Amino acid sequence: MRGCCWKPWNNSIIPWCFFVDNHGYNVGQLTATSTGLEATLNRISSPTLFGNDITRVLFTTQNQTANRFRFKITDPNNKRYEVPHQFVKEFTGTAASNTLYDVQVINNPFSIKVIRKSNGRILFDTSIGPLVYSDQYLQISTKLPSEYMYGIGEHIHKRFRHDLNWKTWPIFTRDQLPGDNNNNLYGHHTFFMCIEDETGKSFGVFLMNSNAMEIFIQPTPVVTYRVTGGILDFYIFLGDTPEQVVQQYQELIGRPAMPAYWSLGFQLSRWNYKSLDVVKEVVKRNRDAGIPFDTQVTDVDYMEAKKDFTYDKVAFQGLPEFVQDLHDHGQKYVIILDPAISIDKLANGAAYETYDRGNAKNVWVNDSDGTTAIIGEVWPGLTVFPDFTNPNCIDWWANECSIFYQEVKYDGLWIDMNEVSSFIQGSQKGCNNNKLNYPPFTPDILDKLLYSKTICMDAVQYWGKQYDVHSLYGYSMAIATEKAVEKVFPSKRSFILTRSTFAGSGHYAAHWLGDNTASWEQMEWSIAGMLEFSLFGMPLVGADICGFVVNTTEELCRRWMQLGAFYPFSRNHNADGYEHQDPAFFGQNSLLVNSSRHYLNIRYTLLPFLYTLFYKAHVFGETVARPVLHEFYDDRESWIEDTQFLWGPALLITPVLKEGTDTVSAYIPNATWYDYETGAKRPWKKQRVNMYLPGDKIGLHLRGGYIIPIQQPAVTTTASRKNPLGLIVALDDNNIAKGDFFWDDGETKNTVQNGNYILYTFSVSNNKLDIICTHSSYQEGTTLAFETIKILGLIDSVTQVTVVENNQPMKNHYNFTYTASNQSLLIYNLKLNLGGNFTVQWNQNFSENEKFNCYPDADTATKEKCEARGCLWETSFSSKAPECYFPRQSNPYLVRSTQYSSMGITTDLQLNPTSARIKLPSEPISTLRVEVKYHKNDMLQFKIYDPQTKRYEVPIPLNIPDVPTSTYENRLYDVEIRENPFGIQVRRRSTGRVIWDSQLPGFAFNDQFIQISTRLPSEYIYGFGEVEHTAFKRDLNWNTWGMFTRDQPPGYKLNSYGFHPYYMALEDEGYAHGVLLLNSNAMDVTFQPTPALTYRVIGGILDFYMFLGPTPEVATKQYHEVIGRPVMPPYWALGFQICRYGYRNTSQVQQVYDEMVAAQIPYDVQYTDIDYMERQLDFTIDENFRDLPAFVDKIRQEGMRYIIILDPAISGNETKYYSAFERGQEKDVFVKWPNTNDICWAKVWPDLPNITIDESLTEDEAVNASRAHVAFPDFFRNSTAEWWATEIIDFYNNQMKFDGLWIDMNEPSSFVHGTVSNQCRNTELNYPPYLPELTKRTSGLHFRTMCMETEQILSDGSSVLHYNVHNLYGWSQMKPSYDALQKTTGKRGIVISRSTYPSGGRWGGHWLGDNYAKWDNLDKSIIGMMEFSLFGISYTGADICGFFNNSEYELCARWMQLGAFYPYSRNHNIANTRRQDPASWNSTFSEMSRNILNIRYTLLPYFYTQMHEIHVNGGTVIRPLLHEFFNDRITWDIFKQFLWGPAFMVTPVLEPHANTVQGYVPDARWFDYHTGQDIGVKGFVLFNAPLNTINLHVRGGHILPCQEPAQNTFHSRQNYMKLIVAADVNQRAQGSLFWDDGESIDSYERGFYFSAQFNLNNNTLTSTILQNGYINKDEMRLGFIIIWGKGKTPVTGVNLIYNGNTEAVKFIQEADKEILNIDLTVNNVTLDEPFQIIWS
Repeated sequence: MRGCCWKPWNNSIIPWCFFVDNHGYNVGQLTATSTGLEATLNRISSPTLFGNDITRVLFTTQNQTANRFRFKITDPNNKRYEVPHQFVKEFTGTAASNTLYDVQVINNPFSIKVIRKSNGRILFDTSIGPLVYSDQYLQISTKLPSEYMYGIGEHIHKRFRHDLNWKTWPIFTRDQLPGDNNNNLYGHHTFFMCIEDETGKSFGVFLMNSNAMEIFIQPTPVVTYRVTGGILDFYIFLGDTPEQVVQQYQELIGRPAMPAYWSLGFQLSRWNYKSLDVVKEVVKRNRDAGIPFDTQVTDVDYMEAKKDFTYDKVAFQGLPEFVQDLHDHGQKYVIILDPAISIDKLANGAAYETYDRGNAKNVWVNDSDGTTAIIGEVWPGLTVFPDFTNPNCIDWWANECSIFYQEVKYDGLWIDMNEVSSFIQGSQKGCNNNKLNYPPFTPDILDKLLYSKTICMDAVQYWGKQYDVHSLYGYSMAIATEKAVEKVFPSKRSFILTRSTFAGSGHYAAHWLGDNTASWEQMEWSIAGMLEFSLFGMPLVGADICGFVVNTTEELCRRWMQLGAFYPFSRNHNADGYEHQDPAFFGQNSLLVNSSRHYLNIRYTLLPFLYTLFYKAHVFGETVARPVLHEFYDDRESWIEDTQFLWGPALLITPVLKEGTDTVSAYIPNATWYDYETGAKRPWKKQRVNMYLPGDKIGLHLRGGYIIPIQQPAVTTTASRKNPLGLIVALDDNNIAKGDFFWDDGETKNTVQNGNYILYTFSVSNNKLDIICTHSSYQEGTTLAFETIKILGLIDSVTQVTVVENNQPMKNHYNFTYTASNQSLLIYNLKLNLGGNFTVQWNQNFSENEKFNCYPDADTATKEKCEARGCLWETSFSSKAPECYFPRQSNPYLVRSTQYSSMGITTDLQLNPTSARIKLPSEPISTLRVEVKYHKNDMLQFKIYDPQTKRYEVPIPLNIPDVPTSTYENRLYDVEIRENPFGIQVRRRSTGRVIWDSQLPGFAFNDQFIQISTRLPSEYIYGFGEVEHTAFKRDLNWNTWGMFTRDQPPGYKLNSYGFHPYYMALEDEGYAHGVLLLNSNAMDVTFQPTPALTYRVIGGILDFYMFLGPTPEVATKQYHEVIGRPVMPPYWALGFQICRYGYRNTSQVQQVYDEMVAAQIPYDVQYTDIDYMERQLDFTIDENFRDLPAFVDKIRQEGMRYIIILDPAISGNETKYYSAFERGQEKDVFVKWPNTNDICWAKVWPDLPNITIDESLTEDEAVNASRAHVAFPDFFRNSTAEWWATEIIDFYNNQMKFDGLWIDMNEPSSFVHGTVSNQCRNTELNYPPYLPELTKRTSGLHFRTMCMETEQILSDGSSVLHYNVHNLYGWSQMKPSYDALQKTTGKRGIVISRSTYPSGGRWGGHWLGDNYAKWDNLDKSIIGMMEFSLFGISYTGADICGFFNNSEYELCARWMQLGAFYPYSRNHNIANTRRQDPASWNSTFSEMSRNILNIRYTLLPYFYTQMHEIHVNGGTVIRPLLHEFFNDRITWDIFKQFLWGPAFMVTPVLEPHANTVQGYVPDARWFDYHTGQDIGVKGFVLFNAPLNTINLHVRGGHILPCQEPAQNTFHSRQNYMKLIVAADVNQRAQGSLFWDDGESIDSYERGFYFSAQFNLNNNTLTSTILQNGYINKDEMRLGFIIIWGKGKTPVTGVNLIYNGNTEAVKFIQEADKEILNIDLTVNNVTLDEPFQIIWS
C-alpha cells in the first residue's frame, strides 16, 4: 500500500518494509542566492505514508561560515512552526567564502551531499533514502562516512559512541527515570558528532526542531530522522578536531553561562528530609567530618503542601535562621521550584497568592480554547502550568521569586518537573480527539502517547501549540528563571539547575542527569551522559551521586563519591523512602568519609583549574568534562573510551565502575602522564593497563605538557578562595608545558564581558617558567598570590631557583625541595601576587649523589674494567662518589605482568636482553617473581625470587599472619610496582612520603650476586650490624659496611659477631619505619648521600619486611612482634656481674668475691672464662679449679649466681673418653663435608692432650703447636639440641652448678681458615664471584671459620650449605642453649651469646664483644646498646672498663658509672692485664662504684618492669632520645645520652679529665635524680660532673617503682619498696610495676605475676591492681614514697587509705624544692592491696 518493498529477514530488528527509489522529491530549479542555493522540490507521485503530503517544498542553503553550513526545507505556501530559539536568529549575512565544504544537490530524486573539500569525503548524503515531507511526518536520511557517532538525547546510552545496530532513539521531553531502554528522557537534543579519521577531522549535525521525533540508526551507517512536525532545518559543522566541532555548535546555539564559583563546590540534597532538624543534623555531621561542602539543597519537602514559594512553618520552622547559619559558615542554600502551581488555598485557608497573582496576569498554559488554563496534577495536587514563553509569565515568575527571597534568603534555584510533567494524562478533563493529541505518526516514545505524563498537545502557549513547543518548556523556564535571578540577585550569577533541556539551555542553566538508580550500571552510564551534555553545550552537568532511587551500598556510594567529586556539577541526592547517603552518614571515620573528604579536597584544590575551564567554555565553547577522543583523536582506541574522561586537556580521570573490584582496565593515551596524588611519572603511553585502584582510590593522572592552577582547599569555596594559590607544572618529554588561569570575584555577572578579571598564561621551556598576566582588572584579586609551584618530571637534581618579578633584578629563592623519588621540584614560600609578571627559573644537574656503583668488586675499578662491564666512567679527584656507575636508563628486568589484589601484588619479571650488556658478577636469573603481601595495616612484605628454581630461604619462623589481616582502609601504606626501570615504591599514605623506592639503576638478581638499591626518605637511618659505628645515625657519605659473622673485635668498618640486616629510618615529618631484609648470606650495604642505600647479597633471595610505625618505638615494637619479642631475664641477671679471662685458679675468683663483699659493692653474678676448663674443653673442670664447684655452691647459698662459658668447638683429639665428642659422634651432630661422613675439622681453643703448653708462643704459633682438631656441632639438627642438653645437664648434675650460660666463639670462630689444611674444596663458594666488603676481603669467606661448602641439616631434614647459613650459627645455638638451661635448672636463667641474628633475642642477651679499654669505646657501647635494642636484643652491654688493654682509673670509674646502666652490666677483661673489678682499685673507687651500683639496684624494679614491657610488647629499654621525642629533630643526632624506658635519662661523661658534660634536655619536665629537684632547663645544658657523679634525670609525668638496695638481689628483694613520683607540669604522673619471683619460667605467660599501676592526679596518688598472680608480702612492702615537683603549696597533712581504713602518715617536705617524702614503714602497706595517698 505504501509502494515500498517487503522482505522478511532472519532478524526482526532489520526493517522488512523499506523504501525503493519511487518516493521523494525532484528538484524543480536550482538557483544561487546571496547565502547559498535555493530550489523548489516537487513530490514524486507515490503512495502516502501518513497522509497530507506537501507536494511542493522549498529547499534553501546558507554557507553561514567557512565551517558551518545550513540547509532548510519548508512549505513555501503555508507557514509552518519553526523553533523560536532565543539565541539562534535568522541568518542575514552573505555566503562565506573559502568554505571547508562543497555542496552537491542531486536533482532526481532530490538529495544533498556535503563534502569536505580537503579530502573529498562525503560527510552528509541524503541520497540513501527519500525525503518525506507531510504535514505531521517529515523524514530524511543521511549516510555517514564514519561509524563513530556521538550525541543526540536525552537517553540512556550505555556507550558514548553510538551502537549502530538498528537502534531507534525517540526524542520528546519526558519525566521518566533513566533505565536500560530507549526511553525518551528529560531533554531534547538532536546534535550529533562524527569523527572521520585519525587526523581528527570531524563534523557535527544539528536539526533545529522541537517536535516529537525519533532518530533511527543503522549499520551502513545511516541516520534517519522521523519528525512529527515543524520543518527540516539542518546545520552541519566542519572541524579539524572533535573539540572544534563542539565549539562551532555552541557558537550557534549560545555558549554556556559562566557559573558562580560556589556552584562548583560539592552539594548535598535529598527528597524528603522530613524536617529541618534532620537537615541540620545532616549539615552538622558533614561539617564535623570535614567534608568540603558548599551548598545544602532542599527538595519539595521544605514547602507547605509542596506549593512553590512557601515553606512548611511546622516541619521547617526556623528555615530563614538556618539559611543564615549556612551563610555564616560560608555555605549556600538552593531550593527547588516546580513549574506546576497549585490551585488550592494554603493549609490555614488563606489565599495562595502566587496562584492568585498568576491568575490576574493570565500566565498559565491554556487549554485548546486559548483562554482556559489547563488543569493537571503534580506534587501539590491539581495545578496549572506557567507559560514561560509568555512575557507576562516571566515577569510574574521573577516577582514570585523575589517575594519569596524576602522570606528565605536562598542562593540558587533548582527547576524540576519541567518537561512539563503532570501525573494525569493530558489534563483533568482529558484531551480532545484530534490530530495533535493523536497524530498519524507517533515516534517510539514511552507509552506511544504524546500527552502521557504531560499536558494535552493542543494546549496553547505564547510560542505555539504544545504539540510543537512541548520540548521547549524546560528551555523557556530556564530563560524565565534567569530573568528571575537578575531581579533577585542584581548583577550576580546565582545558580540555576534544570532537568528539562533543549539546544542552548546551557546558556542559562546547569543540568543533572535525572532520577537515576543506585546501581553500578547507572554510575558507569553517567559518564556517557555527562560527555553527551558536554557536546550539547551544557558543561555544568553531573548525575545524582550514589543514585536517586533504591538504597545505595557503602561500596557503590564510595566509588560514586570518588567519581562524583569530578563531575562538573557535583551533588549527592536521593529519593524519599531510601536511606540517607550523605558521606558522613556512613560514619565519621569510615572509608567512605575519608575517601570522599580526600577527593573533594582534591576537587577544591583544582577549582581554579576547573573554573578556568568553565571560563574557556563560556568564551570559546570548549568542553570541560572532555571525551578522551577530543584530545587524542589520532588514536582510534580513544574513539570508544567512555569509562574515563578528562577535565579539559590535562586531567585524566579513571573511576572504578564495577562492584567488588580494585583493578581497572584503563586506556592510557599517547602522552606523558603523572599520578596526580603522588607526582610520580607513569611509564604508560598509548596502551591499556590494569590500574590498581583500591577501595578509596580513583585514578587521577596529569598530562605532561600542561600547567594546572591550584588553591589550598577548605571546606567551602568562601574560605578556599582566600587561600594561597599554586601551580602544578607537568612537563612533557620535551620538558615544556603550558597553561592558563582565569580569576574574578566568582559571582558577578558579565565579568568577562566587562573586563573585570585577571587572566594568566603560563609556559615552561628550558627550565624556565614564565607567568604572564595578560589581563588584570580585578583589584581585589591581587591580594592573592601563587605561593607554591610543583614541577613534575625533572630528571636531574635542582640546586638553584631564581625568581624575577615584573622585570626586577633576579633573586635567588632558597625555599625548595627536589624529590628524586618523584623527580619533582616543590618551590614554596613564594609570594607572586596576582597582577604581576614573573619568571621562575631552576637549574638541573646530574648530581654525583645519583651515581650507583657499578664496580663494587674487591679489585680496584679502572676505566677499562668499568666500560667493559657496560657502565659509565667519570674520573673524580676529590669526591668519594664512584667513578664507575650505572647508566641511569639501566633496566635489566622488564615487568611482564602485574596482578593487584586486596592483599598484595604479584609481578613477573623477565631479563631484558637489551640491558644484558652490563655484566655483573655471576649469572643472571632470567625469570623473577615479585610478591608483595599486605600482612598487617602497619607491616608488609615484598619478596623477589626465582619462581622456577628453588633457592635458599632463611629457615627462621616469623610471627606473621597465615593470611594477611590488613584492610585497605586502615593500611598505613600504598605499594606500587614501577617500570622502566623496575622498582618497588612504598609510600606512607598519611604524608605521601615515599619510604622505599628501588626504581634505581643497578638492580641485579644473579646466582651469587643480588643487588638492590633504594632511596631513603631522609639522611636519618639507624641500624645494620654488627659493626662498630661512630654514631647511632649512619654516615651516608659513601660508606660501605660488610655483614658476615666473624670473630672480629669491634673496629671501624670491621664486620663482627652478629648479623642484623635491619634498619630504622626517620622521615622528615617525624615518622619512622623499619626494614628487615630476611637474608642470611654474606652481604654489604653501601650508603650514599642521595640519600640511598644499596644491598649486595651473594645468595638466597630478597625478602623484605617493612614496619610502618609511625613512631620509632612503635616501628621497633612491630619488628619485634615479627621476629619474636625479647627474652625476660631473671631478676638477678639485672644485678652487677664480674668476669675476666685469665683467672688462674679458684682462689683468684674467691679473692674478687671476698673483696667485693667487704667493700659492700652490690654484685649478683660471678663468671669464669674458659680458664676453668681442662685444656679449654667444654664440660670439663681444670685441676686448678677443682674447688670451683664448692665455691660456686657457697656463693649461691649467699644469694649469688654463677654463669659458665661454653664454646661450640668440640675437641676430637682426646686420648681418653670425652663424652661431648663421643656422644656427639653417636648422635651425628657435627658439621661435615657435603655428601660424605667426614667432619670438617677446625682448630679453636681446645689444646691437645698430653702436651705442655708454651705460654710464650703467639696465638698463631700455638694453633700450629698445640691446638686440637675440633668439630662444630650443627645446631640446626634436632639431634644436636638433644645432645647439647644432655651434656649441659650432666655437667650441672655431676660437676658444677650454674645459673646461666655464656656461649662464645659461635660465629663460628676458627683459628684456621676453613679447615685444618687451610684448603677448602669449592672455590666458587669460598671465593664467590663477588666478595662483599668484609674484613680480610680477599682472604675468602672461610677466613677464620668453616669452609662454605660444608653441609648442615635443617630441622626438617633438608640439606643446606654453610655458605647460606653461616650467619645463623650463633642464632641456631641460642635456643638449644636456652632450652637446655631451663631444662637443667628448672629456672628461667639467662643465655648470653656473642653471635646473633634477628629473633635471637627471644632466647638470650648479647655483650658487645672484645672491646678496648679506650675512651672512645664508651660512646660506642651506647651506640651498640641502642642498635641491639632495635634488633630485639635488649639484654645487652659492653665489657665494663674494656676487655683488651689495661684499663686506667678515671676511665674505669667513668665506665662503671655508664655500665651501671647497661641492661647487661658486666665488668670483664682479658688475661695478662690488671684486675679492673671495682674492688681492685682503692677505697675511693670502691665507694664510687658502691654508690652508683646502689642507684642501679634501687631502680631495679623499674628496670625489671621495663624488661617485662618489652618482653610482652616489644620495644626498647635502652632507648634513644629520639624514640620518645621524635618531633624534636635535635634528638635524631643524640647518641651520647640514652633513656631507660620512657622516664630515666642517663648523661654519662665519656671523655677524660672532664668535670662537666654537655647534655641535651628534651621538652619535658626533668628532675635531678640525685636531688629530686626540677632542673628547670631545656635544650643543650652543661652539667657539672665531678668524677664521683653521673648525671641522671627523671622525666616528669612518670612514677618509678624502686627498692632499697643490698649486696645482691636476693637480699634487696626483701627490702622496702619505694615510689619516686615525678609530677609533670599538670601535677600528673603514671607508672607501673611488674613483679614475680624473679626466676620462674614463663611467669607472665602462666599468670604467676603481680602487676599494678600507679597514678598521680594533683594531690592524690592511687594504686590499681591489674594482676595478683604472685604475692610475697615480704618482697612487696611499700616503705617510702617521694613526690618530686609537688608544687609550692605547703603540705599540712598526708592520709593513707588502705584496706578500708584512713590514717595519717609521717611525712617530711622540702617546700622550697617541691619535694614531699612520705614514710610508710610503720603502716604495714604491701603493694598487693590497692592504696590511696592524699595530701592537703
